[in-house]
Amino acid sequence: MTETAFATTLFTGESSVADAVLRHADGVIDAILSGQVAPAGGRRLIIPALVNAHDHARPSMTSFGAANLPLESWILRATFGTPPDPYLAAAVSLARTARAGCGAMMVHYTRPSGAMPIVEEAKAIARAAGDVGIRLAFALAVRDQNPLVYGDSAALLDALPAEARQPVEELFIRPALPPAAYLDLIEEVSAAIAGPMIDVQFGPAGVQWCSPALLEAIAERSAATGRRVHMHLLETVYQREWADRAFPNGILHYLRDIGLLSERLTLAHCVHARSDELDLIAEAGATIVSNFSSNLHLHSGLGPIAEAHARGCAIAVGVDGCALDEDDDVLREMRLVQLAHDGVGFRRNWSRPEFLALAVRNGRKAVGAPGPGALVAGAAADFTAIDLDHLDRDAIMPVDPLDLLFARGSTACVRDVVVAGRTIVRDGCPTGIELERMEAELRALFRRNLPRYRGLQAAWPALAAAATSWFEPGCCG
Repeated sequence: MTETAFATTLFTGESSVADAVLRHADGVIDAILSGQVAPAGGRRLIIPALVNAHDHARPSMTSFGAANLPLESWILRATFGTPPDPYLAAAVSLARTARAGCGAMMVHYTRPSGAMPIVEEAKAIARAAGDVGIRLAFALAVRDQNPLVYGDSAALLDALPAEARQPVEELFIRPALPPAAYLDLIEEVSAAIAGPMIDVQFGPAGVQWCSPALLEAIAERSAATGRRVHMHLLETVYQREWADRAFPNGILHYLRDIGLLSERLTLAHCVHARSDELDLIAEAGATIVSNFSSNLHLHSGLGPIAEAHARGCAIAVGVDGCALDEDDDVLREMRLVQLAHDGVGFRRNWSRPEFLALAVRNGRKAVGAPGPGALVAGAAADFTAIDLDHLDRDAIMPVDPLDLLFARGSTACVRDVVVAGRTIVRDGCPTGIELERMEAELRALFRRNLPRYRGLQAAWPALAAAATSWFEPGCCG
């Protein structure tokens, strides 16, 4: 069935079209018609659907007492946010992301529930994405070293009193999955959930958390199969320090030499990447995902995003489960990245249309979505309709709608989101699930689940102090 959407202004990804009708059928755009008669109703700006290129499908960790912490202790505290119901946790996160104008999202799955086999958990997350209607990239995170700090955990464990050490060891010190078993597991997950709307990727958690044997096995299998790889890199000052000690010839050189640094690789954060390392990333064609608000919340730093762009790196935008207002607002996140890295004075690093187009294009590549996201005939019908009357609240004189979007855009102005021709958000509400009811249900489950972590709660003051002492002053020796 052919459907149409009218836009007062439609941004194709290259240019703006006035009084446009976007016509689509069977999930594909068949025409963009200009100069059409506006129907009754408000003004609309249509843009390519946004992409959340790095996330974990988790709730706000501030609600679990993880506020104002650096990543190295935040990640231990985040254990309290282990999903009690994988379907519910994923559906809420995916729907909130869709409500913010997104048509696709990466779920780098770092914290399985432990309540079911991982393939069944992946099926639950895939079912959540299908119910919401969003495109999904799923990368099961894996780590086989450094469970507590970036080195031998013995010193940290020895610093804990016996009553604190036991729950910490039970939660964090576990046998690692052999590389071959992880590769086989990903193939099993892919066979179970991959399809036109779901891309399954390898998900090494980060170089400091993965042995050379694991990284090299993933690199080899990725090169042989073409499967993409998604991982964190150089997010914090402590990871920078560890990398310089572990790889005196350069961590990016190592990733290049083993074949992992390629156009198939997406690197989240890269806050502490140096100029020569950005050159290697650009040369390889890998993608960097900026997670600006997350970097602020976790005191990680700002990141050389403008320099990375200038050196030819592909830049995308992710929320990392930690948007500025902890509301999964990808649209506000995109504005923040653009504003923070756009330049000083009259000097600009990109125009706003260029930034929107590159965030969508590189984001779609990172999540394995088809095409660059341009709204042209033959492309996937993935688009977001913005309430232009809401954006242009003063309506004093004609203003470029994209300037209004980058000045004021947020979830509140998103009206409709269409993915593969299906309307997954209508009038600002997800159509596939009852978001508010499911959010309330998830909160209740987390509250009921909390006694499971009573031991960690009691051990937390000692664990937090021991982690701080391990990392400061100086770490990773």
